[in-house]
Amino acid sequence: MRKGIILSCLLSLCLFVGKAQKFALIDMEYILKNIPAYEMTNEQLSQVSQKWQNEVEALQQEAQNMYKTYQSDLVFLSAEMKSQREEEIVKKEQEAQDLKRKYFGPEGELYKKRESLMKPIQDEIYNAVKEISDRQGFQLVIDRASAMSIIFASPKIDISNEVLDRLGYSK
Repeated sequence: MRKGIILSCLLSLCLFVGKAQKFALIDMEYILKNIPAYEMTNEQLSQVSQKWQNEVEALQQEAQNMYKTYQSDLVFLSAEMKSQREEEIVKKEQEAQDLKRKYFGPEGELYKKRESLMKPIQDEIYNAVKEISDRQGFQLVIDRASAMSIIFASPKIDISNEVLDRLGYSK
């Protein structure tokens, strides 16, 4: 009787383990490279970033020029005028730092713009992957571009081209 229970438990375990889970890989970098909207979005972000960087650099240059002028006029300035000029320089440097933080900080304008432009593309890819996964019965889909610990993966389980086909970008 005891052997029968152990045998049935082992048999149940074998059946449970025997039902293999299906998984697939995608290469997000490859997918994004083949979506024209992504390239246009990157170009747009690059242009905006360069414009904002130029604004920040202009303020920093202005602060440097004020400092150079201050140093050359230092001998002729009274104590009150020195402190006034120093305050103006510090204020200009702070203004440049604040602008840099506003544009490029963790919650800055560039981050918000990137998120607003990329989210629709990412959502579209997610929905395509989900649809393919549901249709083909995948329990897990891994992005090989961000999973650095993948040493080898069979090309047979890569569904990146299927995702591109589903999005309308045949490869």
